[in-house]
Amino acid sequence: MVIIDLLVLYENTAKLSELETYKDKALAAAGEGEEILLTGAAPVWLYLTVAHALHGKAKRLIYRSPVTDDVEVFNHDPY
Repeated sequence: MVIIDLLVLYENTAKLSELETYKDKALAAAGEGEEILLTGAAPVWLYLTVAHALHGKAKRLIYRSPVTDDVEVFNHDPY
């Protein structure tokens, strides 16, 4: 499983003007056909953008926060 901590994609405050850079970093870390776990303090718009970018690239996407159990966003594993 590949863990992508969105907090490490930016310094101090996430900026919409840097959205493509954040997305590119997440895609580079994701690899192809992997199970991905998204975590870390980040704005909702960053989570949504990265999750959308990973659709079709990741086999399975999971969201983890300190207040919930893991939440499966999508699962394209045929097994």
